[in-house]
Amino acid sequence: MFTSEKGVVEEWLSEFKTLPETSLPNYATNLKEKSSLVSSLYKVIQEPQSELLEPVCHQLFEFYRSGEEQLLRFTLQFLPELIWCYLAVSASRNVHSSGCIEALLLGVYNLEIVDKQGRSKVLSFTIPSLSKPSVYHEPSSIGSMALTESALSQHGLSKVVYSGPHPQREMLTAQNRFEVLTFLLLCYNAALTYMPRVSLQSLCQICSRICVCGYPRQHVRKYKGISSRVPVSSGFMVQMLTGIYFAFYNGEWDLAQKALDDIIYRAQLELYPEPLLVANAIQASLPHGAMRSSKEGTRCIQVEITPTSSRISRNAVTSMSIRGHRWKRHEQPDNNNDTTELGILVIPEISVTNVAGERTGNGEKGRTLGEIDAQHIQGVQETATDPRTESKGLPEIRRQKSVRKMMEDGINSPGRVQF
Repeated sequence: MFTSEKGVVEEWLSEFKTLPETSLPNYATNLKEKSSLVSSLYKVIQEPQSELLEPVCHQLFEFYRSGEEQLLRFTLQFLPELIWCYLAVSASRNVHSSGCIEALLLGVYNLEIVDKQGRSKVLSFTIPSLSKPSVYHEPSSIGSMALTESALSQHGLSKVVYSGPHPQREMLTAQNRFEVLTFLLLCYNAALTYMPRVSLQSLCQICSRICVCGYPRQHVRKYKGISSRVPVSSGFMVQMLTGIYFAFYNGEWDLAQKALDDIIYRAQLELYPEPLLVANAIQASLPHGAMRSSKEGTRCIQVEITPTSSRISRNAVTSMSIRGHRWKRHEQPDNNNDTTELGILVIPEISVTNVAGERTGNGEKGRTLGEIDAQHIQGVQETATDPRTESKGLPEIRRQKSVRKMMEDGINSPGRVQF
């Protein structure tokens, strides 16, 4: 650690001690803009033998219990690095050098498990129903499962997951270590949107180190430091995945991809089903090659949202329109019969003519015009009977002559085809 960096940290320690409470909000607002201070504090935390580590941990705890929201988030951004330092020291069995870090972690834990009145917190989470649309799914795409979930939701059967109350801890042991660290990582994930990029980078790096230290992949990653394995729990790995999934779409694609691969690697070795399920789901949902430029800032997840108003077209094909179309089709023969009965003369279609200069087709070369006319007249006599003309007693020969005259004059029916 350089002398200039040490001076920045010492100035920060002395400044807060003489700060009046009325100036605390302005001090907290200006604190997040001091990038040189943040980088110097990271170096102090990474050196367990540093003489500044104990006063820095004490100052960070004072920030956390001050009640100022921005000071609380300032302490939270160092939480992944503090967890890694504690686990690395615990794995090397040098517990005495991590006393101040352990005290800071315990202090943050004991403050988070109670409310302002000192009562134990009980965190609850309602599992969303699949029958209601969200930004992640559409009920119509699920099929029969949506009907089952809809029937259950009508009866008010919703599953609620509870976390807590958590007991107070005076020291970290092998039995309660990951219970405390998992809860702390849960608190960190709740404030992920306020964490700077340097904190997300630290999260991805410590996740990779925790998962591969002591295994053959450590040589592939070229991680130096401890070579012993760091024990992890299934719930702790799930909380790590939550932060990594956020880092994917907030400017740290490459580091998050590496951390995800290392978590899958460790979960397969430990045979942990929960981290494997979450990690494989995240990997399957990632866009292929679409987020490679990870230095452009915050990204968003593209989802389809159900429209609030109905946008069904008037011309859309529905069951009612198909049914109406069938009725119209079945009514058409009846309408034809009615027009025939009303005396409308329907002249049959003549597809072949034998006019000079025109060709004949359809195998009708040997038939003369007189034979064709005689057949059509006979068809008219059989099909186009008019009850009104029969009731008037008109002779049948007049109707035959009128039809012949129309055909000789060249008045074509609408369906006649000429060649």
